Amino acid sequence: MLTCFRVIALSEFPRDRVGALHKTPVTPLKFVLSQSLTQNPFCVKMSREESPFVRAPAEDEGYNSIHRAFLQAFHTHSVLTVHEIKPILAHIMTAYSLFAYPSFRFYKLTASTDPQRPWSEGDVTQPYITSTIQTINGKIEAFDYEIRSTRDQQTKESVYALVNNASDTVTQLATTFSANEIAYIRRVLDRMFETNNTKIREVMAVKETEASQLARVSRRDRQSQANSRQSQINGDADDSQASADTGISIAEADQVLKTLVSQAFFQKSRAGYYSLAPRALMELRAYLKDTYNESADDNEDGREVIRIRDCEGCKQIVTFGIRCNNRECGVRWHDACATGFYRGRRGELRKCPKCQTECKGDAFVGERAAVMGGRASTGGNREEDEEESE
Repeated sequence: MLTCFRVIALSEFPRDRVGALHKTPVTPLKFVLSQSLTQNPFCVKMSREESPFVRAPAEDEGYNSIHRAFLQAFHTHSVLTVHEIKPILAHIMTAYSLFAYPSFRFYKLTASTDPQRPWSEGDVTQPYITSTIQTINGKIEAFDYEIRSTRDQQTKESVYALVNNASDTVTQLATTFSANEIAYIRRVLDRMFETNNTKIREVMAVKETEASQLARVSRRDRQSQANSRQSQINGDADDSQASADTGISIAEADQVLKTLVSQAFFQKSRAGYYSLAPRALMELRAYLKDTYNESADDNEDGREVIRIRDCEGCKQIVTFGIRCNNRECGVRWHDACATGFYRGRRGELRKCPKCQTECKGDAFVGERAAVMGGRASTGGNREEDEEESE
């Protein structure tokens, strides 16, 4: 299996550390997915202008060893919360000010007048975290990297992750997954956002047993592969990935899922459901919408199909939260966003901002919909079966 490495600002490292090449493997999940058997060009390059964290560093702040060490922390941990960032930055600042550059005057940012006092977590403020990340993003954007942030949909905690924005052919080969394992990951995502995401129940997750069953290729998938190979007979420039998907063993599928969880792309709940973790939602935002949302022109039925929706409050993707009680309405909320919007409102005053339907807070998005969906309506099984078979 080919492995791709990218040198991160080697010329910016301290001279005493340039003795060894610092190489970082590029293994973003969206490029693992891009090696599909059908060679679909679905990887959409995200605009760097979409993020407020990207900007060029000012002359007086510069990109120095503080930023290098902090960036290395992201390479090590992949995903960091604010509570994890604060002690890391505190240790970096203490080491930088006391050992590397004794004359450095960042002490004015601390509450103490003693320049020898080590930095504490309390000295690392949110504005300083934001400023540090902005400076790093201004430097690494040339390498198609970016540190992004979002809020965990369940814990409501701010999460930061280092993601890859590139969509070139070289980085698409940067994975240790085999072709069959990549095809398996795609089947899991299709089950999350197509089969388990209907008008009746927006589960957007798969149970552990269900994920294991996807290890083998279904007859429908094999037919789809045959059609895809037939469409490539006319001659694509590169059809090296168009080999038949023979599936993987259940043990191999379990290992793939375990790897994705350890890399913070998937998360597993106590109830045994796999869903996309915050890191994957940040990196795959454009891919998910481009793959699973269909415009009226693209749909054979001539109707728009929106499977991936944003929160009415924070405008981030919702895979765990609540929905409007009107099934035809497209309003979705994260729990925290809905609580903030409806705070102080009771009964008939709790209305959907779009369709004015009373919001009861009992129509769920996420794995809770799998439990509540079966008893949310009567006589709806036929409709649900029809939708899931489409």
